[in-house]
Amino acid sequence: MSYDRGKEIADHGSSGDPPSPSPSRYESQKRRDWNTFGQYLRNQRPPIHIAHCHSNHVLEFLRYLDQFGKTKVHLQGCIFYGQPEPPAPCTCPLRQAWGSLDALIGRLRAAYEENGGSPESNPFASSTIRVYLREVKECQAKARGIPHKKKKKTTKGEDSSSTLHFS
Repeated sequence: MSYDRGKEIADHGSSGDPPSPSPSRYESQKRRDWNTFGQYLRNQRPPIHIAHCHSNHVLEFLRYLDQFGKTKVHLQGCIFYGQPEPPAPCTCPLRQAWGSLDALIGRLRAAYEENGGSPESNPFASSTIRVYLREVKECQAKARGIPHKKKKKTTKGEDSSSTLHFS
């Protein structure tokens, strides 16, 4: 990654173009997410320039966001582990819900490229991030007792069917 590419990513969009009509809710959220991630990188010691950002920084950001989560994720030792509607409160942590993280990564992936980043170097599109999101989804489903559908691989002439899995 070069300094010029990083400057291009950071400076993109600051041209003298006339403002467009009010952005959609998605576009507004994407801009807020991009600004929040940029602020997160600037607050690191030492600060990280977006051109030097990689998937590990994205993973650290996602873990940082867990402290603001509102989804109860039961730990394996909790008596309510695997129960979708526990009868009483417990001390298990609140986390960001998988769906929120998945949507966030989608918006940041798009914002990165819209701000001059190359699709080939997009840290939000890396396999590391996809694996992390899949693990969060599976972990949260198990902890909350919610089965998820996993599609079976099919061969030619076979119907595709779905089965419920917890692993």
